[in-house]
Parts: sequence; C-alpha cells; structure tokens
Amino acid sequence: MGVQFHSPQGMMQPVPYHHVAVASGSRHVHVAGQVSRDEAGKPVAPGDLRGQVSQALRNTARGLAGAGAGFPDVVRLTFYVTNWSPDRIGDFMAGVDDVAQEIGLPQPMPPASLIGVAYLFEPDVLVEVEATAVTD
Repeated sequence: MGVQFHSPQGMMQPVPYHHVAVASGSRHVHVAGQVSRDEAGKPVAPGDLRGQVSQALRNTARGLAGAGAGFPDVVRLTFYVTNWSPDRIGDFMAGVDDVAQEIGLPQPMPPASLIGVAYLFEPDVLVEVEATAVTD
C-alpha cells in the first residue's frame, strides 16, 4: 500500500498539510471522532486547546494502530474545534507539533480540514479528530 501526497502548483502554499492524497490499497480504515480523554474517559488537558489537540491525535493514533494502520496510511484528517477563531492557530499547530514525531504524523500533514463549531458533545471538549486511512 502506498499513499502519495501532492500539493500541485497553483494551489495555496505553504499550508501545514498536503492538498491531495492518492492511495492504493483496498482496506479502508475510518477512525471515529477522537477527543481529549484517557482510556477511562477522564478529560485530559481541560481548557487547553494545545493539550487537547495532542491528546486527540494520540487517541487517533491508537485507533489507527488497533486496525493495523498508522498515520502514513492516512489520506484525510478532519478537525472540529469549538469557538474557532484564526488567532487560535498557534495553539492548534503547537498541539500538532508536540506529538507529530511521537505518533508518526508526517509534516506536512495529510489532507486536512479544520472546521469551527459552536459546541461538541461535552462542554470541556475543545477539539475532535476524525481520520480516514487506506491499507492493503
């Protein structure tokens, strides 16, 4: 299986993710939205966007690993962030940078969307991450 990333000329550059992923393989892995909770469901990093991004990505990595995949197989990430405003990008990206090497998240990231939302399922949840991967 292979995933090739592209950011074709004429598309906005630089961005912290690739614009296009092309995957060969037949097994699709979809990781449901992951939040900043430990395995007992206890909140991790309450009120801290940076810390919650890191923990949500760690949980996403665990989900991928449980299906025999990893971030090199990811073709799409979707981030939902509560009360989003552009001035929060520094904390958001710091959370990504803090764990990228630990979890094998390539940088630039696979194609990604960041969607601002008013509220997620619990008031302490600031970010939720979904991942789609393709493997053999």
